[in-house]
Amino acid sequence: MTTLSSGFARARRWLRDHPLAFDAAVALGALVSMICGSFADPGAGHGPTFGARTPGLFSVFLMVLGAVALVLRRRRPVQVLAATGTLTIAEYVLMEPPAPVVMSTVIALYTVASRTDRPTTWRVGLLTTVAVTATAMVFGSTPWYSQENFGVFAWTGLAGAAGDAVRSRRAFIDAIRERAERAERTREEEARRRVAEERLRIARDLHDVVAHHIALVNVQAGVAAHVMDKRPDQAKEALAHVRDASRSALNELRVTVGLLRQQGDPAAPTEPAPGLAVLGELVATFRNAGLPVEVACADRDRLPAAVDLAAYRVIQEALTNVRKHAGTGARAEVSVVRVGATVEVTVLDDGRGSAGRRPGAGPAGGAAADGDGPESGGHGLLGMRERVTALGGALTAGPRYGGGFRVHAILPVEARTGEPERPGTAGGTGIRR
Repeated sequence: MTTLSSGFARARRWLRDHPLAFDAAVALGALVSMICGSFADPGAGHGPTFGARTPGLFSVFLMVLGAVALVLRRRRPVQVLAATGTLTIAEYVLMEPPAPVVMSTVIALYTVASRTDRPTTWRVGLLTTVAVTATAMVFGSTPWYSQENFGVFAWTGLAGAAGDAVRSRRAFIDAIRERAERAERTREEEARRRVAEERLRIARDLHDVVAHHIALVNVQAGVAAHVMDKRPDQAKEALAHVRDASRSALNELRVTVGLLRQQGDPAAPTEPAPGLAVLGELVATFRNAGLPVEVACADRDRLPAAVDLAAYRVIQEALTNVRKHAGTGARAEVSVVRVGATVEVTVLDDGRGSAGRRPGAGPAGGAAADGDGPESGGHGLLGMRERVTALGGALTAGPRYGGGFRVHAILPVEARTGEPERPGTAGGTGIRR
């Protein structure tokens, strides 16, 4: 049974790949059927009698022409139907008794119905049925009300209906296949989009960690090298700050890299994500690095987790850029204010900028006017803006009148997040834009 099924499947595939050969086989089968039917006399009293008559040479010629025309039925369906219909009408008019050339017309009409649209099937099918049936009734050898004439009407009508049903089913299957392919493409595009968003989130998280901690390490290491000989106690304090900052950076990097190595859903972290609740610790690291920071923060414990984390990261990035670019003697001010349904985060400084900064770029904006200097690749302000806009907020940054720089973020309390936050991912919010 398996061998038979596989052989049938191979034959079917071969015929599908060679449609002309299949049509030639159909034409040959139609010719054999027409010739066999021409030997039967349908007018006998108790049913048709085989061998009661012999077809004429002209009838055989018409049957051969009708079969040959069927070879091109899928390439020229309407033309083949016109040719076979003409042969059928000629057979009814010229021959007595007529041969069953109408069989080729029935096959051609089925092909037209199965390969064209429904309006064409109705017009062509109705015209063919009426023309062939009327000719059989008027010129046939039997009375107009005979069952043979009504059989011609039934067979032509059935061919049109069957062809239309096959066309509808084929269109339905094609539509299902197209929807499946479109759904597959949509899934692939969605997967690529999610991968791109995840890469962006990871890059933003790593930037937040590295830019902040490494900047502090660089400052404290410079202080330690400067006072190592004259004030060793201050050098030890600076090195202690270097150790703390580097430990924090390593811990956050370990969490992020660990999440990348996990398969499936990551395990819940043991530490909460940073937020405004630990803003004092963040500010203390900058103060230890020599940057005076004044803080005014209200309702820090009443914000949603995603908004709380975004506000913390904006402050962290802005203060990092102040420390890197504002120059010596700069001071910073941080304020977090609840205004109705929004939270406004503002970071100000009065720095004049370092020698390596471009003219017109503010301390929190960086050399490339995007929030970072050359050492961080120029993605600080871009990362802050992405975080804020992902929550449905807005961020502005630019130089202040009279000197310094200003970063201002407006965050909605009810943030528009695409999926739940994953806390503790080195600053990752898991937010989908």
